[in-house]
Amino acid sequence: MIPRYTGPEMGAIWTDENKFATWLRIEILACEAMARRGEVPAADLARIKAKAAFEVPRILQIERKVNHDVIAFLTNVAEHVGPSARFIHRGLTSSDVLDTALAVQMVHAADRLIADVKAVRKAAAAKARRYKFTPMIGRSHGIHAEPITFGLKMAVCYDEFGRALQRLETARETVRVGQLSGAVGTHAHLDPDVEAYVCRKLKLRPAAISTQVLQRDRHAEYMTALALVAASVERWAQEFRHLQRTEVHEVEEYFGEEQKGSSAMPHKKNPITGEKLCGLARVIRGNAMAALEDVALWHERDISHSSVERIILPDSTIALDHMLTQLAKLIANMRVFPARMLQNLNLTHGLIHSQQLLLLLTAKGVSREVAYRQVQRHAMQAWETGVELRDLVAADPALMEKISQADLDKAFALDVHFRDVHRTFKEVGLS
Repeated sequence: MIPRYTGPEMGAIWTDENKFATWLRIEILACEAMARRGEVPAADLARIKAKAAFEVPRILQIERKVNHDVIAFLTNVAEHVGPSARFIHRGLTSSDVLDTALAVQMVHAADRLIADVKAVRKAAAAKARRYKFTPMIGRSHGIHAEPITFGLKMAVCYDEFGRALQRLETARETVRVGQLSGAVGTHAHLDPDVEAYVCRKLKLRPAAISTQVLQRDRHAEYMTALALVAASVERWAQEFRHLQRTEVHEVEEYFGEEQKGSSAMPHKKNPITGEKLCGLARVIRGNAMAALEDVALWHERDISHSSVERIILPDSTIALDHMLTQLAKLIANMRVFPARMLQNLNLTHGLIHSQQLLLLLTAKGVSREVAYRQVQRHAMQAWETGVELRDLVAADPALMEKISQADLDKAFALDVHFRDVHRTFKEVGLS
């Protein structure tokens, strides 16, 4: 059983209420740390912890006047705390609170995305095991190549999202960093012990060094990880869209009893979930580019990154959460048509066995160049006329002089393509 994610919903992580609550927690923790050092009187700390509060509408009202979100927040908190508020934000700069709180939010968002990826893998694993030996045609360049199984295809999906899981876990660790280092990162007015205490309480690592901000290569890595995961979602959504095309129709998105596919054509059952997922992946890729642009800031800090992050981080994590949730449902509820897969497998009159025939002839002593020409000649004839490749080969005396009927049976058998399935499943952790 995959443990169910029990943290906040993705949207709740990015609300003003949660953001300001995290800011307040950081400020109170900093006061606690300073009180331990004798820099904040115990009575004042008690008053701060008892009275500290905020109201989002009031903060926004103040911000409209002062044009500074952290000052507006601190002003509102001070309205509740009273004189002891002079110890709040002591030695800190705005980014100490902003960047540390953002790290908390990004870690919580990553936790949810990690749970989402595990759910996708669970759905893919179930399909892989169920259809482990269900034959279907493998395609290269969109053209029939050689047989695979639908289970192998889904095992590839399972394996790919294993890498997605690793990317998110690595990105989570990269941004699991806080800072309380002051105006230019020198700890001139705030001892590093305060930073260490606050970060420990928030389950963050204190930055080894910072300027006025945490360096934005961390955030860019996080965003590019999200973009890569979104690209994997798109890759599989697109795969299922192709397999649902009328001419292929090997799988199909679940279609509800009361669902409608077209305002004009009652017969339509469109792969709308897959199309939506492909579109959202483009948004996250664009946002990742914006995060890369945020890495280069002026000197110790400017705020050109701030407006960007307020959009791309909530939007991207919320979008990817939705994408992964929808992909897991798509896979779990997807209809699979083994009979149609077998029908398509036989669509090309045995051409899919051309390599086995080629290898058989070379094993019998025919040069590869000659064997290739002979097999290709019959393959093209089969494709043009609709006559089975096996029948054309069996009717060729020059070829049949070199191979037996038993050889021919082996060359046109599916078994060879599936002999490594068990090992492959074990290799990707599906045994």
